[in-house]
Amino acid sequence: MTRAATSLPGLSVHLDGQRRILRTLPEEVPVALVFNGETQAVMMASPQELRDFATGFALGEGIITHPDQIERLEIVTHDAGIEARMELNSAASRTLTQRRRAMTGPVGCGLCGIDSLEQAVRPLPRVTADLRLTRTEVAHAGDALRAHQPLHDQTHAVHAAGFLMPGQGIVLTREDVGRHNALDKLIGALHHAGITPAQGAFVMTSRISVELVQKSALAGCPVLIAVSAPTVLALRSAEAAGITLVAFARRGGFDLYSHPDRIETGASDVA
Repeated sequence: MTRAATSLPGLSVHLDGQRRILRTLPEEVPVALVFNGETQAVMMASPQELRDFATGFALGEGIITHPDQIERLEIVTHDAGIEARMELNSAASRTLTQRRRAMTGPVGCGLCGIDSLEQAVRPLPRVTADLRLTRTEVAHAGDALRAHQPLHDQTHAVHAAGFLMPGQGIVLTREDVGRHNALDKLIGALHHAGITPAQGAFVMTSRISVELVQKSALAGCPVLIAVSAPTVLALRSAEAAGITLVAFARRGGFDLYSHPDRIETGASDVA
């Protein structure tokens, strides 16, 4: 249940014939995020780095504001799936009670099952972090992330979220079958490593959807970079939250949308 991938037999068929193969495929299991004895969400996820996932989910959903508010975190494996059991301190428990959400989400959706439409487009804190990235750093961010994806190399079926720091490149990466899960894991890993999200940019292998912007804003990360396109709602949300949104960052170029001042795009950036 806790393996990231499993090799399974198959048949590869081409116009000129067929052959038996052994293909490494990513595991995908239901992970219940349980706070104070009550299930807050059940997400389909890759079953590794679940402490990072649980912490990042709690931060990204605004349930906690600092990992220290989790008094106990336990990963429990069952035949049907995995539980991440968390006990919160009194302040975080009050916050959770005030905004209880029931969310059961498949891989492709980080907002499925929300019982209040207002929660889907909730107001976000404004990100004011003073960060500067060069044109070269941003243009090569997607390609740089590609070098930090061992599970993708095995399976070709998972997303990645990386953290780009000025002058240092990609310093931390997490992978998962769900793009929002990968970002949750990254947020949790950053906090466990003592790295503040305001110090760099999130880099995603996926399209930019609104829940990625929401998680970035709640984490306090000022720049969100992806190899694919944003949705209109994601772009509007990034603009309102003060987040610099960059799309199609691959093969030496990128599209720059909201709050472009954090990216140095002038000729002086070129070495």
